[in-house]
Amino acid sequence: MPLPDLLRELLTTPGPSGHEGDVAAVWQRAAEGFAEVSADALGSSVARVKGTAEGPSLALVGHIDEIGLAVTHIDDKGFLFFRGLGGWVPEVLLAQRVEVLGRDGRLPGVVGKKGGPFKKDKDEKIELKNLFIDIGARDGADARSLVRIGDGVVLAPQPVELRNNRVASRSWDNRVGCYVALETARRVAEAGGAPGDVVAVAAVGEEVGDFAGSRTTAYAVRPDVAIAIDVYDATDIPDGDPNDSGEHPIGKPALGRGAPLSPRIFELLCETAEQEQIEWSVEVVTGNTHTDADAYHLSRAGIPTGLVSIPTRYIHTPTELVSLDDVENAVRLLVAFAQRLELSNVSS
Repeated sequence: MPLPDLLRELLTTPGPSGHEGDVAAVWQRAAEGFAEVSADALGSSVARVKGTAEGPSLALVGHIDEIGLAVTHIDDKGFLFFRGLGGWVPEVLLAQRVEVLGRDGRLPGVVGKKGGPFKKDKDEKIELKNLFIDIGARDGADARSLVRIGDGVVLAPQPVELRNNRVASRSWDNRVGCYVALETARRVAEAGGAPGDVVAVAAVGEEVGDFAGSRTTAYAVRPDVAIAIDVYDATDIPDGDPNDSGEHPIGKPALGRGAPLSPRIFELLCETAEQEQIEWSVEVVTGNTHTDADAYHLSRAGIPTGLVSIPTRYIHTPTELVSLDDVENAVRLLVAFAQRLELSNVSS
């Protein structure tokens, strides 16, 4: 199964939190052929496929932003210092190639460390404050002519297609959710629609913790039902621990169960998966999901909300690994879910 062209473009177009415009434009262009497309004041995107009857409206929500960096200082030698946008393990960044979203376009650079690389005879801890970006500038003036304080930065690796339909890339978190939402809406439109509106959402601002895009889109879209689509740590790696929230191997999309998610939506997702002969695992939620579901379920008077997660290895690294089989099965599941959604089977 080759990596779909749209998914490749979403994975490789920079869009860290606060700088999502370019990748949002990719998503919107892909939606224009089959849906009513709009964007809000914060930059979130919505693609609506009209329903064929009076069924409940369904929002399928992914967040379009990825973790990244923001330039905080340019010294007189032309080195760029930065802080994280979203959660980083600093060791992951050392010696990485990056792209700086500069004044006139993307600039290649590399991450260095004060004093040079690791010393074999030292027990050294890597911290963000000791890292910097080298863009090859002659001096500070040269760097400042190209880069402004606050410019975003992303890691540069391209997707690598591995064996057994598995792909490693940066930004699976959460371009995969946006892709699944949009591809589901496209297939629903291609099939002639669902009983109610199906609304794909590419929300901004999730990685910085305020769920800005999901808060505003939930309020504006006013869906009867919402499904958040995000990634979750796969447990099928050495020392992977299923005790925290269940066993989540690559090859089985995970369905969220527990507060604050709707029990009825969980059961309907399970019934649909069985009907479609899709294997799944259960992601046990005992509080916040740390996904856009946390904003959607509290919007207005409350929205019955579910969660579909794609098992992912090495989250928040440049080598996040996902199975394309899981992507396809998540789409199949949600298309079938949308088509069998009725007011009678979502009421509590």
